[in-house]
Amino acid sequence: MADPALNLENLVAEAVGAASASSSSHKDETAVAVNSQLNRPLYQSRIKVQPKLVHGTFRRLKWLVMAVTLGVYYITPFLRWDRGPGMPDQAVLLDFPARRFYFFFLEIWPQEFYYVTGLLILAALGLFLMTSVAGRVWCGYTCPQTVWTDLFIFVERLFEGDRSARMRLDKQGWSLAKLARKTGKHAVWVLIALLTGGAWVFYFADAPTLAREILTFQAPMTAYIFIGLFALTTYTLGGIAREQVCIYMCPWPRIQGAMFDEESLLVSYKDDRGEARGPHKKGTSWEGRGDCIDCGQCVAACPMGIDIRDGMQLECIQCALCIDACDEIMDKVERPRGLIGYDTLRNRERRIAGEEPRFNIVRPRTIVYAAALALVTIVMLYALATREMLQVSVLRDRNPLFVTLSDGSIRNGYEVKIINKDHLSHVYRVSIEGLEGARLAGITAGGTDATEIAIGPDNLKNAHFFVSLPADRLAALQSGEAKLRFVATSQEGKIAVGNTTFRGPIQ
Repeated sequence: MADPALNLENLVAEAVGAASASSSSHKDETAVAVNSQLNRPLYQSRIKVQPKLVHGTFRRLKWLVMAVTLGVYYITPFLRWDRGPGMPDQAVLLDFPARRFYFFFLEIWPQEFYYVTGLLILAALGLFLMTSVAGRVWCGYTCPQTVWTDLFIFVERLFEGDRSARMRLDKQGWSLAKLARKTGKHAVWVLIALLTGGAWVFYFADAPTLAREILTFQAPMTAYIFIGLFALTTYTLGGIAREQVCIYMCPWPRIQGAMFDEESLLVSYKDDRGEARGPHKKGTSWEGRGDCIDCGQCVAACPMGIDIRDGMQLECIQCALCIDACDEIMDKVERPRGLIGYDTLRNRERRIAGEEPRFNIVRPRTIVYAAALALVTIVMLYALATREMLQVSVLRDRNPLFVTLSDGSIRNGYEVKIINKDHLSHVYRVSIEGLEGARLAGITAGGTDATEIAIGPDNLKNAHFFVSLPADRLAALQSGEAKLRFVATSQEGKIAVGNTTFRGPIQ
Protein backbone atom coordinates (compact mmCIF):
# COMPACT_ATOMS: atom_id res chain seq x y z
CA MET A 1 0.00 0.00 0.00
CA ALA A 2 1.29 3.44 -0.88
CA ASP A 3 2.36 5.71 1.92
CA PRO A 4 -0.32 8.49 2.34
CA ALA A 5 2.31 10.97 3.52
CA LEU A 6 4.42 10.26 0.43
CA ASN A 7 1.43 10.74 -1.87
CA LEU A 8 0.63 14.04 -0.18
CA GLU A 9 4.25 15.18 -0.60
CA ASN A 10 4.15 14.31 -4.32
CA LEU A 11 0.89 16.20 -4.80
CA VAL A 12 2.33 19.25 -3.09
CA ALA A 13 5.49 19.14 -5.25
CA GLU A 14 3.40 18.87 -8.39
CA ALA A 15 1.22 21.74 -7.27
CA VAL A 16 4.27 23.90 -6.66
CA GLY A 17 5.62 23.28 -10.16
CA ALA A 18 2.29 23.83 -11.98
CA ALA A 19 1.43 27.13 -13.59
CA SER A 20 -1.72 29.05 -12.76
CA ALA A 21 -3.33 32.39 -13.48
CA SER A 22 -1.74 33.98 -10.42
CA SER A 23 1.91 35.04 -10.63
CA SER A 24 2.36 33.75 -7.10
CA SER A 25 2.05 30.22 -8.56
CA HIS A 26 5.55 30.61 -9.95
CA LYS A 27 6.94 30.37 -6.43
CA ASP A 28 9.18 27.32 -5.97
CA GLU A 29 9.16 26.56 -2.26
CA THR A 30 11.86 23.92 -2.73
CA ALA A 31 14.34 26.38 -4.24
CA VAL A 32 16.84 26.94 -1.44
CA ALA A 33 20.31 28.37 -2.02
CA VAL A 34 22.02 25.54 -0.16
CA ASN A 35 25.50 26.76 -1.11
CA SER A 36 24.93 30.38 -0.16
CA GLN A 37 27.45 31.46 2.48
CA LEU A 38 24.49 32.48 4.65
CA ASN A 39 22.95 29.00 4.50
CA ARG A 40 26.08 26.83 4.47
CA PRO A 41 27.28 25.61 7.89
CA LEU A 42 30.94 24.80 8.36
CA TYR A 43 30.21 21.16 9.24
CA GLN A 44 27.40 19.54 7.28
CA SER A 45 27.01 16.82 4.71
CA ARG A 46 26.52 18.01 1.16
CA ILE A 47 22.96 18.83 0.11
CA LYS A 48 22.51 17.69 -3.47
CA VAL A 49 21.83 20.48 -5.94
CA GLN A 50 19.15 19.65 -8.50
CA PRO A 51 19.17 22.41 -11.13
CA LYS A 52 16.03 23.00 -13.14
CA LEU A 53 16.03 22.96 -16.95
CA VAL A 54 15.50 26.45 -18.33
CA HIS A 55 14.96 27.67 -21.88
CA GLY A 56 16.45 30.78 -23.40
CA THR A 57 19.39 32.40 -25.14
CA PHE A 58 22.08 31.43 -22.64
CA ARG A 59 20.84 27.86 -22.29
CA ARG A 60 20.99 27.46 -26.08
CA LEU A 61 24.46 29.01 -26.08
CA LYS A 62 25.59 26.51 -23.44
CA TRP A 63 24.19 23.60 -25.49
CA LEU A 64 26.13 24.87 -28.52
CA VAL A 65 29.40 25.33 -26.59
CA MET A 66 29.02 21.89 -24.98
CA ALA A 67 28.47 20.23 -28.38
CA VAL A 68 31.45 22.01 -29.96
CA THR A 69 33.90 21.43 -27.09
CA LEU A 70 32.96 17.77 -26.64
CA GLY A 71 33.15 17.26 -30.41
CA VAL A 72 36.62 18.81 -30.53
CA TYR A 73 37.81 16.68 -27.61
CA TYR A 74 36.51 13.33 -28.93
CA ILE A 75 37.17 13.83 -32.66
CA THR A 76 40.58 15.58 -32.68
CA PRO A 77 42.71 12.42 -32.06
CA PHE A 78 41.24 10.87 -35.21
CA LEU A 79 42.06 13.83 -37.48
CA ARG A 80 44.84 13.13 -39.96
CA TRP A 81 47.67 15.42 -41.14
CA ASP A 82 50.11 14.35 -43.86
CA ARG A 83 53.71 14.98 -42.79
CA GLY A 84 55.42 12.85 -45.41
CA PRO A 85 56.77 9.28 -45.56
CA GLY A 86 57.68 7.67 -42.26
CA MET A 87 56.09 10.45 -40.19
CA PRO A 88 53.03 10.11 -37.93
CA ASP A 89 49.89 11.35 -39.67
CA GLN A 90 47.87 12.13 -36.56
CA ALA A 91 47.04 15.85 -36.47
CA VAL A 92 47.53 16.22 -32.69
CA LEU A 93 49.91 13.78 -31.05
CA LEU A 94 52.09 13.84 -27.96
CA ASP A 95 54.65 11.20 -28.91
CA PHE A 96 56.65 10.34 -25.79
CA PRO A 97 58.82 7.57 -27.35
CA ALA A 98 59.95 9.93 -30.13
CA ARG A 99 59.93 12.94 -27.77
CA ARG A 100 57.82 15.05 -30.13
CA PHE A 101 54.64 17.07 -29.87
CA TYR A 102 52.77 17.31 -33.15
CA PHE A 103 50.06 19.94 -33.57
CA PHE A 104 48.90 20.07 -37.17
CA PHE A 105 51.72 21.89 -39.05
CA LEU A 106 53.72 22.52 -35.87
CA GLU A 107 56.25 20.04 -34.52
CA ILE A 108 57.83 20.75 -31.15
CA TRP A 109 61.05 19.09 -30.03
CA PRO A 110 62.06 18.80 -26.35
CA GLN A 111 64.49 21.72 -26.64
CA GLU A 112 61.65 23.84 -28.08
CA PHE A 113 59.38 23.54 -25.09
CA TYR A 114 59.35 27.32 -24.89
CA TYR A 115 56.66 27.19 -27.58
CA VAL A 116 54.41 25.35 -25.13
CA THR A 117 55.31 27.92 -22.49
CA GLY A 118 54.33 30.67 -24.92
CA LEU A 119 50.99 28.99 -25.63
CA LEU A 120 50.29 28.72 -21.91
CA ILE A 121 51.12 32.40 -21.43
CA LEU A 122 48.76 33.28 -24.30
CA ALA A 123 46.01 31.18 -22.72
CA ALA A 124 46.54 32.84 -19.33
CA LEU A 125 46.50 36.37 -20.74
CA GLY A 126 43.43 35.56 -22.80
CA LEU A 127 41.71 34.26 -19.67
CA PHE A 128 42.69 37.40 -17.74
CA LEU A 129 41.32 39.64 -20.50
CA MET A 130 38.12 37.64 -20.80
CA THR A 131 37.57 37.74 -17.04
CA SER A 132 38.18 41.47 -16.74
CA VAL A 133 35.67 42.14 -19.53
CA ALA A 134 32.88 39.64 -18.83
CA GLY A 135 33.60 37.84 -15.57
CA ARG A 136 33.96 34.08 -15.31
CA VAL A 137 32.89 33.31 -18.89
CA TRP A 138 35.43 30.48 -18.99
CA CYS A 139 33.94 28.88 -15.89
CA GLY A 140 30.35 29.22 -17.06
CA TYR A 141 30.76 27.90 -20.59
CA THR A 142 34.02 26.20 -21.56
CA CYS A 143 35.63 24.85 -18.38
CA PRO A 144 35.83 21.02 -18.68
CA GLN A 145 34.23 20.67 -15.23
CA THR A 146 31.25 22.75 -16.38
CA VAL A 147 30.95 20.99 -19.75
CA TRP A 148 31.05 17.46 -18.38
CA THR A 149 28.79 18.31 -15.42
CA ASP A 150 26.28 19.74 -17.90
CA LEU A 151 26.51 16.51 -19.91
CA PHE A 152 26.01 14.34 -16.82
CA ILE A 153 23.01 16.41 -15.70
CA PHE A 154 21.55 16.07 -19.22
CA VAL A 155 21.79 12.28 -18.93
CA GLU A 156 20.34 12.39 -15.41
CA ARG A 157 17.40 14.43 -16.70
CA LEU A 158 16.73 11.87 -19.46
CA PHE A 159 16.40 9.03 -16.95
CA GLU A 160 14.92 10.76 -13.90
CA GLY A 161 13.11 13.81 -15.26
CA ASP A 162 13.50 17.47 -14.40
CA ARG A 163 14.19 18.99 -10.99
CA SER A 164 10.91 18.24 -9.18
CA ALA A 165 10.76 14.70 -10.58
CA ARG A 166 14.35 13.98 -9.49
CA MET A 167 13.69 15.31 -6.01
CA ARG A 168 10.57 13.13 -5.68
CA LEU A 169 12.48 10.10 -6.95
CA ASP A 170 15.27 10.63 -4.41
CA LYS A 171 12.71 10.78 -1.57
CA GLN A 172 10.87 7.64 -2.67
CA GLY A 173 11.69 4.22 -1.33
CA TRP A 174 13.55 1.77 -3.51
CA SER A 175 11.49 -0.01 -6.16
CA LEU A 176 12.18 -1.78 -9.47
CA ALA A 177 11.32 1.40 -11.37
CA LYS A 178 13.66 3.54 -9.28
CA LEU A 179 16.42 0.92 -9.49
CA ALA A 180 16.08 0.79 -13.28
CA ARG A 181 16.27 4.57 -13.61
CA LYS A 182 19.27 4.89 -11.31
CA THR A 183 21.07 1.94 -12.93
CA GLY A 184 20.50 3.28 -16.41
CA LYS A 185 21.75 6.73 -15.44
CA HIS A 186 24.94 5.45 -13.82
CA ALA A 187 25.56 3.01 -16.67
CA VAL A 188 25.54 5.89 -19.18
CA TRP A 189 27.70 7.97 -16.83
CA VAL A 190 30.25 5.14 -16.71
CA LEU A 191 30.15 4.84 -20.51
CA ILE A 192 30.77 8.60 -20.90
CA ALA A 193 33.60 8.40 -18.37
CA LEU A 194 35.22 5.48 -20.23
CA LEU A 195 34.91 7.31 -23.55
CA THR A 196 36.46 10.39 -21.95
CA GLY A 197 39.40 8.42 -20.57
CA GLY A 198 39.79 6.57 -23.86
CA ALA A 199 39.81 9.78 -25.87
CA TRP A 200 42.51 11.22 -23.63
CA VAL A 201 44.96 8.33 -24.16
CA PHE A 202 44.36 8.61 -27.92
CA TYR A 203 46.32 11.87 -27.84
CA PHE A 204 49.45 9.88 -26.86
CA ALA A 205 49.42 7.21 -29.58
CA ASP A 206 47.97 6.61 -33.03
CA ALA A 207 44.25 6.77 -32.24
CA PRO A 208 42.82 4.21 -34.72
CA THR A 209 45.54 1.70 -33.92
CA LEU A 210 45.20 2.12 -30.15
CA ALA A 211 41.38 1.96 -30.35
CA ARG A 212 41.59 -1.35 -32.19
CA GLU A 213 44.11 -2.70 -29.66
CA ILE A 214 41.93 -1.62 -26.75
CA LEU A 215 38.83 -3.31 -28.17
CA THR A 216 40.76 -6.53 -28.87
CA PHE A 217 42.51 -6.40 -25.46
CA GLN A 218 45.95 -6.12 -27.06
CA ALA A 219 46.78 -2.61 -25.83
CA PRO A 220 49.55 -2.00 -23.28
CA MET A 221 48.48 -2.28 -19.66
CA THR A 222 49.36 1.39 -19.11
CA ALA A 223 46.62 2.35 -21.57
CA TYR A 224 43.97 0.48 -19.55
CA ILE A 225 45.31 1.90 -16.29
CA PHE A 226 45.12 5.51 -17.49
CA ILE A 227 41.71 4.99 -19.08
CA GLY A 228 40.52 3.67 -15.72
CA LEU A 229 42.03 6.61 -13.82
CA PHE A 230 40.54 9.24 -16.14
CA ALA A 231 37.20 7.43 -16.20
CA LEU A 232 37.12 7.39 -12.40
CA THR A 233 37.93 11.09 -12.09
CA THR A 234 35.40 12.02 -14.81
CA TYR A 235 32.65 9.98 -13.16
CA THR A 236 33.45 11.35 -9.71
CA LEU A 237 33.93 15.01 -10.60
CA GLY A 238 31.21 15.30 -13.26
CA GLY A 239 28.58 13.02 -11.78
CA ILE A 240 29.07 13.05 -8.02
CA ALA A 241 31.08 16.09 -6.87
CA ARG A 242 29.79 18.58 -9.46
CA GLU A 243 29.59 22.06 -7.92
CA GLN A 244 31.82 21.01 -5.03
CA VAL A 245 34.78 21.03 -7.42
CA CYS A 246 34.19 24.68 -8.29
CA ILE A 247 33.54 25.78 -4.72
CA TYR A 248 36.24 23.90 -2.82
CA MET A 249 38.82 22.45 -5.25
CA CYS A 250 39.33 25.03 -7.99
CA PRO A 251 41.66 27.96 -7.21
CA TRP A 252 40.24 30.22 -9.94
CA PRO A 253 37.31 31.60 -7.88
CA ARG A 254 39.86 32.87 -5.34
CA ILE A 255 41.92 34.54 -8.08
CA GLN A 256 39.18 35.99 -10.27
CA GLY A 257 38.29 38.71 -7.77
CA ALA A 258 41.59 40.41 -8.62
CA MET A 259 40.56 40.53 -12.30
CA PHE A 260 37.26 42.35 -11.75
CA ASP A 261 36.66 46.07 -11.45
CA GLU A 262 33.58 48.29 -11.31
CA GLU A 263 33.25 48.14 -15.13
CA SER A 264 33.41 44.33 -15.48
CA LEU A 265 30.29 42.74 -16.95
CA LEU A 266 28.94 40.28 -14.38
CA VAL A 267 25.71 38.31 -14.12
CA SER A 268 23.87 40.45 -11.59
CA TYR A 269 20.48 40.97 -9.99
CA LYS A 270 19.33 44.57 -10.43
CA ASP A 271 18.21 45.24 -6.87
CA ASP A 272 17.48 48.87 -7.72
CA ARG A 273 14.69 47.56 -9.94
CA GLY A 274 13.71 44.34 -8.17
CA GLU A 275 13.35 45.52 -4.56
CA ALA A 276 11.19 45.42 -2.60
CA ARG A 277 10.45 41.89 -3.73
CA GLY A 278 7.38 39.83 -2.91
CA PRO A 279 4.50 37.81 -4.42
CA HIS A 280 2.29 39.53 -6.94
CA LYS A 281 -1.17 38.58 -8.11
CA LYS A 282 -2.29 39.09 -11.65
CA GLY A 283 -4.23 42.27 -12.12
CA THR A 284 -2.83 44.12 -9.10
CA SER A 285 -0.72 47.26 -9.37
CA TRP A 286 3.08 47.28 -9.53
CA GLU A 287 3.28 50.68 -7.86
CA GLY A 288 5.40 50.92 -4.70
CA ARG A 289 7.17 47.58 -5.17
CA GLY A 290 9.92 45.96 -7.24
CA ASP A 291 9.65 43.62 -10.22
CA CYS A 292 10.99 40.57 -8.34
CA ILE A 293 8.06 38.34 -7.34
CA ASP A 294 10.33 36.15 -5.19
CA CYS A 295 9.48 33.04 -7.22
CA GLY A 296 12.83 31.36 -6.57
CA GLN A 297 13.23 30.24 -10.19
CA CYS A 298 16.71 31.78 -10.39
CA VAL A 299 17.72 29.63 -7.41
CA ALA A 300 16.08 26.51 -8.85
CA ALA A 301 17.99 26.96 -12.14
CA CYS A 302 21.39 27.57 -10.53
CA PRO A 303 23.76 24.57 -10.87
CA MET A 304 25.84 25.95 -7.98
CA GLY A 305 22.97 26.14 -5.49
CA ILE A 306 23.21 29.86 -4.74
CA ASP A 307 20.91 32.87 -4.92
CA ILE A 308 22.11 35.48 -7.41
CA ARG A 309 20.10 38.09 -5.49
CA ASP A 310 22.62 37.86 -2.65
CA GLY A 311 25.12 39.75 -4.84
CA MET A 312 28.55 38.81 -6.19
CA GLN A 313 29.63 35.44 -4.76
CA LEU A 314 32.68 33.24 -5.02
CA GLU A 315 30.44 30.27 -5.88
CA CYS A 316 28.89 31.91 -8.96
CA ILE A 317 30.36 30.60 -12.24
CA GLN A 318 28.49 33.20 -14.36
CA CYS A 319 26.67 30.55 -16.42
CA ALA A 320 23.74 32.99 -16.89
CA LEU A 321 21.07 30.29 -16.54
CA CYS A 322 19.43 32.45 -13.88
CA ILE A 323 18.98 35.12 -16.59
CA ASP A 324 16.95 32.71 -18.74
CA ALA A 325 14.91 31.59 -15.72
CA CYS A 326 14.12 35.17 -14.69
CA ASP A 327 13.34 36.35 -18.23
CA GLU A 328 10.83 33.51 -18.56
CA ILE A 329 9.04 34.68 -15.42
CA MET A 330 9.18 38.33 -16.47
CA ASP A 331 7.41 37.39 -19.72
CA LYS A 332 4.69 35.61 -17.79
CA VAL A 333 4.06 38.52 -15.42
CA GLU A 334 4.33 41.00 -18.32
CA ARG A 335 7.32 42.91 -16.97
CA PRO A 336 10.46 43.90 -18.94
CA ARG A 337 13.23 41.37 -19.23
CA GLY A 338 16.66 41.97 -17.73
CA LEU A 339 15.89 41.95 -14.00
CA ILE A 340 18.83 39.55 -13.89
CA GLY A 341 21.41 40.16 -16.61
CA TYR A 342 24.95 41.17 -17.43
CA ASP A 343 25.59 44.40 -15.58
CA THR A 344 28.39 46.42 -13.96
CA LEU A 345 28.71 47.94 -10.52
CA ARG A 346 29.22 51.34 -12.11
CA ASN A 347 26.00 51.04 -14.12
CA ARG A 348 24.08 50.33 -10.93
CA GLU A 349 25.40 53.59 -9.53
CA ARG A 350 24.50 55.38 -12.78
CA ARG A 351 20.91 54.13 -12.67
CA ILE A 352 20.50 55.20 -9.05
CA ALA A 353 21.86 58.64 -9.99
CA GLY A 354 19.42 58.83 -12.92
CA GLU A 355 22.10 58.46 -15.59
CA GLU A 356 22.03 56.25 -18.69
CA PRO A 357 23.91 52.92 -18.31
CA ARG A 358 26.90 52.41 -20.58
CA PHE A 359 29.54 49.75 -21.00
CA ASN A 360 33.21 50.70 -20.90
CA ILE A 361 35.20 47.77 -22.23
CA VAL A 362 38.29 49.81 -23.15
CA ARG A 363 39.94 50.80 -19.86
CA PRO A 364 43.46 50.59 -18.37
CA ARG A 365 43.06 47.02 -17.12
CA THR A 366 41.83 45.61 -20.43
CA ILE A 367 44.37 47.68 -22.41
CA VAL A 368 47.24 46.19 -20.40
CA TYR A 369 45.95 42.63 -20.85
CA ALA A 370 45.27 43.15 -24.56
CA ALA A 371 48.70 44.74 -25.13
CA ALA A 372 50.45 41.88 -23.32
CA LEU A 373 48.41 39.37 -25.31
CA ALA A 374 49.33 41.09 -28.59
CA LEU A 375 53.01 41.29 -27.64
CA VAL A 376 53.28 37.59 -26.78
CA THR A 377 51.37 36.70 -29.94
CA ILE A 378 53.81 38.71 -32.09
CA VAL A 379 56.80 37.12 -30.35
CA MET A 380 55.33 33.63 -30.88
CA LEU A 381 54.59 34.30 -34.55
CA TYR A 382 58.10 35.67 -35.09
CA ALA A 383 59.63 32.64 -33.38
CA LEU A 384 57.60 30.30 -35.59
CA ALA A 385 58.42 32.26 -38.74
CA THR A 386 62.17 32.18 -38.02
CA ARG A 387 62.23 28.63 -36.64
CA GLU A 388 65.40 26.82 -37.70
CA MET A 389 64.93 23.46 -39.42
CA LEU A 390 68.64 22.65 -39.01
CA GLN A 391 70.48 22.96 -35.71
CA VAL A 392 73.98 22.13 -34.55
CA SER A 393 75.10 21.78 -30.94
CA VAL A 394 78.69 21.10 -29.89
CA LEU A 395 79.99 19.65 -26.64
CA ARG A 396 83.77 19.73 -26.12
CA ASP A 397 85.47 16.81 -24.39
CA ARG A 398 86.44 17.80 -20.85
CA ASN A 399 88.57 14.84 -19.90
CA PRO A 400 91.21 15.44 -21.05
CA LEU A 401 90.88 19.11 -22.00
CA PHE A 402 93.46 18.63 -24.75
CA VAL A 403 96.07 16.16 -25.92
CA THR A 404 99.63 17.01 -27.04
CA LEU A 405 100.57 14.87 -30.04
CA SER A 406 104.07 13.60 -30.93
CA ASP A 407 104.58 16.36 -33.50
CA GLY A 408 103.82 19.04 -30.88
CA SER A 409 100.34 19.85 -32.18
CA ILE A 410 97.38 20.11 -29.79
CA ARG A 411 94.18 18.11 -30.27
CA ASN A 412 90.69 18.62 -28.82
CA GLY A 413 87.74 16.22 -29.06
CA TYR A 414 84.13 17.29 -29.74
CA GLU A 415 80.72 15.64 -29.69
CA VAL A 416 78.65 17.25 -32.46
CA LYS A 417 74.86 16.81 -32.62
CA ILE A 418 73.11 17.70 -35.88
CA ILE A 419 69.30 17.98 -35.80
CA ASN A 420 67.32 17.70 -39.03
CA LYS A 421 63.77 18.99 -38.36
CA ASP A 422 62.82 18.74 -42.02
CA HIS A 423 60.54 15.92 -43.18
CA LEU A 424 63.08 14.97 -45.86
CA SER A 425 66.46 13.25 -45.65
CA HIS A 426 69.58 15.40 -46.05
CA VAL A 427 73.35 14.95 -46.28
CA TYR A 428 75.40 17.50 -44.36
CA ARG A 429 79.08 18.37 -44.69
CA VAL A 430 80.76 19.41 -41.44
CA SER A 431 83.56 21.98 -41.42
CA ILE A 432 85.23 24.34 -38.94
CA GLU A 433 85.79 28.09 -38.93
CA GLY A 434 87.38 30.70 -36.73
CA LEU A 435 90.75 29.10 -35.99
CA GLU A 436 93.24 29.45 -38.81
CA GLY A 437 95.37 26.37 -39.49
CA ALA A 438 93.17 24.02 -37.48
CA ARG A 439 92.45 20.61 -39.03
CA LEU A 440 89.23 18.60 -38.67
CA ALA A 441 89.16 14.82 -38.54
CA GLY A 442 86.48 12.31 -37.67
CA ILE A 443 86.20 8.65 -36.85
CA THR A 444 85.69 6.82 -40.15
CA ALA A 445 84.22 3.42 -40.88
CA GLY A 446 84.89 1.57 -44.13
CA GLY A 447 86.75 4.43 -45.74
CA THR A 448 83.77 6.82 -45.69
CA ASP A 449 84.21 10.55 -45.34
CA ALA A 450 83.55 11.31 -41.68
CA THR A 451 82.72 14.92 -42.43
CA GLU A 452 79.66 13.93 -44.53
CA ILE A 453 76.71 12.88 -42.40
CA ALA A 454 73.39 11.57 -43.76
CA ILE A 455 70.38 12.17 -41.49
CA GLY A 456 66.86 10.91 -42.08
CA PRO A 457 63.70 13.04 -41.88
CA ASP A 458 62.80 14.46 -38.47
CA ASN A 459 65.89 12.93 -36.92
CA LEU A 460 69.26 13.70 -35.39
CA LYS A 461 72.70 12.18 -35.34
CA ASN A 462 75.74 12.46 -33.06
CA ALA A 463 79.27 12.39 -34.43
CA HIS A 464 82.64 12.62 -32.71
CA PHE A 465 85.31 14.85 -34.25
CA PHE A 466 88.90 15.80 -33.46
CA VAL A 467 90.36 19.25 -34.13
CA SER A 468 94.16 19.61 -34.10
CA LEU A 469 96.22 22.80 -34.14
CA PRO A 470 99.87 22.66 -35.36
CA ALA A 471 102.59 23.72 -32.94
CA ASP A 472 103.45 26.76 -35.03
CA ARG A 473 99.87 28.04 -34.66
CA LEU A 474 99.63 27.86 -30.87
CA ALA A 475 100.28 31.59 -30.63
CA ALA A 476 96.69 32.10 -31.81
CA LEU A 477 95.52 30.88 -28.40
CA GLN A 478 94.90 33.64 -25.87
CA SER A 479 95.30 32.38 -22.32
CA GLY A 480 95.19 28.88 -23.75
CA GLU A 481 91.82 29.33 -25.47
CA ALA A 482 90.36 30.34 -28.85
CA LYS A 483 86.86 30.50 -30.32
CA LEU A 484 85.83 27.82 -32.80
CA ARG A 485 82.73 27.22 -34.94
CA PHE A 486 81.40 23.97 -36.37
CA VAL A 487 79.44 24.52 -39.59
CA ALA A 488 76.96 22.00 -41.04
CA THR A 489 76.04 22.67 -44.68
CA SER A 490 73.37 20.72 -46.54
CA GLN A 491 73.57 19.88 -50.24
CA GLU A 492 70.81 22.43 -50.75
CA GLY A 493 72.93 25.15 -49.17
CA LYS A 494 71.29 25.38 -45.74
CA ILE A 495 73.77 26.26 -43.02
CA ALA A 496 73.77 25.88 -39.24
CA VAL A 497 76.55 26.87 -36.85
CA GLY A 498 77.52 25.56 -33.42
CA ASN A 499 79.90 27.68 -31.32
CA THR A 500 82.54 26.23 -29.00
CA THR A 501 86.14 26.82 -27.92
CA PHE A 502 89.51 25.22 -28.55
CA ARG A 503 91.73 24.70 -25.49
CA GLY A 504 95.50 24.33 -25.26
CA PRO A 505 98.43 25.05 -22.93
CA ILE A 506 98.79 28.59 -21.59
CA GLN A 507 101.86 30.12 -23.29
